[in-house]
Amino acid sequence: MKSLSQCAAERILIIDGAMGTMIQRYKLEEADYRGERFKDYHLDVKGNNDLLCLTQPHIIEAIHKEYLEAGADIIETNTFSSTFIAMADYDMQSLAYELNVAAARIARKAADEYTAKTPDKPRFVAGAIGPLNKTLSLSPDVNNPGFRSVTFDEVVNAYYEQVKGLHEGGVDILLIETIFDTLNSKAAIFAAKKYFRDIAQPELPVMISGTITDASGRTLSGQTLEAFYISVMHAKPFSVGLNCALGGEQMRPYISELSQIAACNVSCYPNAGLPNAFGEYDETPDHTAHIIEDFAREGFVNIVGGCCGTTPDHIRHIAEHVKTLPPRPLPVKVEELA
Repeated sequence: MKSLSQCAAERILIIDGAMGTMIQRYKLEEADYRGERFKDYHLDVKGNNDLLCLTQPHIIEAIHKEYLEAGADIIETNTFSSTFIAMADYDMQSLAYELNVAAARIARKAADEYTAKTPDKPRFVAGAIGPLNKTLSLSPDVNNPGFRSVTFDEVVNAYYEQVKGLHEGGVDILLIETIFDTLNSKAAIFAAKKYFRDIAQPELPVMISGTITDASGRTLSGQTLEAFYISVMHAKPFSVGLNCALGGEQMRPYISELSQIAACNVSCYPNAGLPNAFGEYDETPDHTAHIIEDFAREGFVNIVGGCCGTTPDHIRHIAEHVKTLPPRPLPVKVEELA
């Protein structure tokens, strides 16, 4: 079977779209989220989408399969908030490891099923590692700028447990995504490297995806795109890219800039435009696909897909629009010219 790197060298790879958007379509209630196991739980858990890997695994698997059917090469595990720090909102810290293993196994099963159907087009599972609900670079207290609600070591420990669960569940890639605080992402990178060093096994490829939050072209913690890239390039990532916060049209200048400075693959999975007054996304699959096609024609991207508001229809259109276009050529390293 072809490796991830071989596939990326041959064509633009497709990553899946939004998980939350698809879960909302099921119109689940509190009892659905609780399932049998948590029917008497002491807190409300509706909205804890990661919990569905334990209580409604068939729904998560069905969503994965919709994206695979639409043409996704890479599907993300439903683990955006599966750390003991984020799960503290529901007093479910103890479930973090179990959630990651379960989510990885669900995605692995779906990916393997589709790889078996078309062995020439292998499907890969990316372990989704979200940004946390606490930040290392910013104070949550406007009256005390030096205060932090979490320490670097606590963040490392949370990500270490997540990486362990994802790896043991069978993911192919680690995806550190929606990064608005680079220090959090550096803790995730450190945790991943420490985990693989501890178990004396080769590291999994790492995809890193940041978030430019507004027209300033900076992350929430204040870095420019170039500064962000320089801060994470030591990890030798498989790809660096942008996702979330902006739609494709607003993301264009930043993807263009990243394509010129990145020594690795470049990924881009924007929202379906900007949200409307009701927080919903109106950009049609065809419109999103035309924007992504433009990025591909300009030679900006190696991996494309969708974030908030995108659906299997968006992914299907994107895959169709870029299937004949070559991936962005990787820069030639200086030592290769010697």
